[in-house]
Amino acid sequence: MVKILIFIFMDISLAGLKGGIAKTTSAIHVAAYLQQTGSTLLIDSDKNESALVWARAGKLPFPVCSLEGATKYIRQADHVVIDTQARPDPKDLEGIAKGCDLLILPTTPKALDLDALLRTTQILEEMRANYSVLLTMIPPPRRRPGNSTLEPSLKEKQTRQLLEEAKIPFFDAAIYSYTAFERAPLLGVTVDRYPDKYSSQAWDCYVQVGKEIAKWV
Repeated sequence: MVKILIFIFMDISLAGLKGGIAKTTSAIHVAAYLQQTGSTLLIDSDKNESALVWARAGKLPFPVCSLEGATKYIRQADHVVIDTQARPDPKDLEGIAKGCDLLILPTTPKALDLDALLRTTQILEEMRANYSVLLTMIPPPRRRPGNSTLEPSLKEKQTRQLLEEAKIPFFDAAIYSYTAFERAPLLGVTVDRYPDKYSSQAWDCYVQVGKEIAKWV
């Protein structure tokens, strides 16, 4: 028996107070996953227009447009993913949180990124926003000598412990730092279409995220 995940219309935003946290990469791949369940639109509202640049080759399975150009596409979309502007101020963050069903906060395990994340979640807790943290750029699990079981890296363990102690909601899935993520934008494709031996493992990271999204919405 094949189990099919059924999604209602969803509006998902991704935000972060720092750059270099895989925000656009996550927006692209969350949209790619949702496209499998219904027509999906990705709105690039970041001044850097990274998602629009990624989509320039016309190889993504969903439309990408600017915030100004969204009217043309949004009526036909079952799902909307928004790559928000980098480093939003508290007022902008409040508007983002209130305007979506789920706010995803990507973060790396770096100390400065986690510090920015903690400041962001304090604001969101006061708003009682529906959000979840997504761990990105995490070292992949490894097998220790003499052990056939994959074990998460120390960085992953420590970051999860920090979030648990701070009572911050986060995805069970994590985005591991495969080289394919860095190179897929050069071809204008999602990571599953990039010719690399780890592409399937990289794509599976976002498949697992996609499967979890339903429980947060």
